[in-house]
Amino acid sequence: MSGAVRHHTVRVPATTANLGPGFDALGLAVDLHLAVRTSDRAPGAPRAVVRGEGADVLPTDDDNLVWRAFVAACARFAPDAAVPDVAFEVANAIPLERGLGSSSAAIVAGLALARDVAGLRVGEPALAELAAELEGHADNVAPALVGGLVACARDDAGTLVLRRADPVAGLRLALLVPDARQSTATSRTALPATLDRADVVTQVQRTGHVLGALLGAWPVAPGLAGDRLHEPARAGSDPAAGGVLAALRAEGLHAWLSGSGPTVAAVLPDDAAADRAAAVARTTGVAVRTVVPDLLGALTCPDGGCGLAGSGGCAQCPRERLQSTSTHPSPEAAPAAG
Repeated sequence: MSGAVRHHTVRVPATTANLGPGFDALGLAVDLHLAVRTSDRAPGAPRAVVRGEGADVLPTDDDNLVWRAFVAACARFAPDAAVPDVAFEVANAIPLERGLGSSSAAIVAGLALARDVAGLRVGEPALAELAAELEGHADNVAPALVGGLVACARDDAGTLVLRRADPVAGLRLALLVPDARQSTATSRTALPATLDRADVVTQVQRTGHVLGALLGAWPVAPGLAGDRLHEPARAGSDPAAGGVLAALRAEGLHAWLSGSGPTVAAVLPDDAAADRAAAVARTTGVAVRTVVPDLLGALTCPDGGCGLAGSGGCAQCPRERLQSTSTHPSPEAAPAAG
């Protein structure tokens, strides 16, 4: 790459994956965001300056995940070109290791920025394939990249196939987010290696019901939200998250363990459901956030331009998200009862 670098800002949404029985297959983007801007990097300067969630623990050197993904994209799609030596300004509102796709957002941010800053000729299917390779789970990275509700699978040839749709209009979710963290790698060690045939059939049946309900084809059926593969094992190894999940379902809410947990998500069809979810949060001592789907996915804008309207003043501007705040508005506090 030659000449001056035109810097960009990207905004990437958090995700809630699995959605109950859709293990490693379904994911939904939600409106918590990671925002990252590139800039010229002075000699000896940090690779990244981080504000918001994880500011005290995220790497600021070349081990930063956004940079690693940036380099991976350049190496994959422009192997003979020099990697632009950029720095990152990062504002993160996605809690780390809570089952909300913080790593996926960082990977997608790096790939999207590399595509635009380095001028890579690559489409979203190839970016999604590389993102899944780096992260390990397409159901996390795909909705972060394209937004909305995504179903992913590999065909007989091993090709990743993604299908994206807008979820039902007016969908709201409660995210019950504990202070405790849970890495995906650790959580996966608790999963069973096999399932009984009856459990496999149940899993397939429920996945179809959940997908149709979130797309608005039919009403949700809260009793079909749970799965037989990952939730029992993960809830057993994390009794606190299992208790939150059971309490929400006891209130008649369509709820699932978000990704590998420990966050639990619940559909809020009305204000009464929101009140019941908030009551569960207070009783169990976790924070609750109300979110809606993010339909845009990774949105990049060049300095001095707009990726959507071609002019200033866009309500979705990633630069506004980067500059206005480094975190999501404070979640509702929910101290334990008593």
